[in-house]
Amino acid sequence: MIDALAARYADPLFGWVVLGGSAVSMASFLAFALPLTWIAWRRPAWSARWRIQTQPADVARWFGPSLRAWLRNNAVLLALLVVTWPAWGHLVTIQVGPWPPSWVVVGQLLLFVYLDDALYWLLHRAMHTGWLYRTIHRHHHRITRPCAISGHDMHPVEFVLTAALMLVGPMLLGVHVGVLYVWIGFRQLEAAEGHGGFHIPFSPLSWLPGGHGAAFHDAHHARFHGNYAGILGWIDGVLGTYSKGYRPPGRSAADPEAAPR
Repeated sequence: MIDALAARYADPLFGWVVLGGSAVSMASFLAFALPLTWIAWRRPAWSARWRIQTQPADVARWFGPSLRAWLRNNAVLLALLVVTWPAWGHLVTIQVGPWPPSWVVVGQLLLFVYLDDALYWLLHRAMHTGWLYRTIHRHHHRITRPCAISGHDMHPVEFVLTAALMLVGPMLLGVHVGVLYVWIGFRQLEAAEGHGGFHIPFSPLSWLPGGHGAAFHDAHHARFHGNYAGILGWIDGVLGTYSKGYRPPGRSAADPEAAPR
C-alpha cells in the first residue's frame, strides 16, 4: 500500500500538473493583480479614461482580506489536489513531450476559453440561487466595487469548483503541459482584470469574439444579478441574462437587443 502510494507521488506528472500548475497559477495571478490593484489605489491620471465605475475601489479596505482569502484558497486547493492525487492522478492525460504546432496551441486555447465560460455560466448562475448564494457565493459579493486582488476573494468551495472547471478542457484533450500553463495564466488574467475596475481596450479579454472585457463582470458586481458568464457576453445575451441596465459594446441605448430581458 505504502509503496503504491509512493509510486503515485513519484509520477513526474504530479510535479508538472499539481505543483507546477499551482505555482504558475499563484505567480501569474499576482503578476496581473498587483499592478492593477496599484492602479486602482493610486488612480494615476492616465488611467481615468479606462475607469469603469465612478466611485473608486476601496483598496485600503479590501487588500488585506482579499490577499488572505487568496492565500487560504490556494492552500486549500493545493492540499486537496495533493491528498487526492492517488485517486485521480492516473486519469491525467497532460503531455510533457515536444511542443505542439502553433495552430494547435491557438485552437486549444480558444476552445478552452469558450468551453470554460459556458461551464462557468452554469456554475455562476447556480451560485445565485437559494442556499448556494447564502452559504457560498455571498462572500464574493460583499465587494461591490472590486479591485484586482479581490478576484479570488471567495468561499473555498467556489474557488475549488472554479478551478475544477478550468481543468475540464485540458484534461479532455490531454494537452501539452506548456499549453496548460498558458491557459492557467490566461484564467488568472481574467480573474484579476475582471475585478480590476478598468476596461483596458488592448487586453486579450476585449479581443476575443463575443468578449466584452472587464466591464462585463464589473456590471455583475455592481448589480448582483445577470452577466453570469466570465467575459463572453454573448452567452448572457442569448440566454437573456444581461445585468439590468448593462449595454453590450457597440450597442446603443435604443437598440432593443441591448436591453436586459
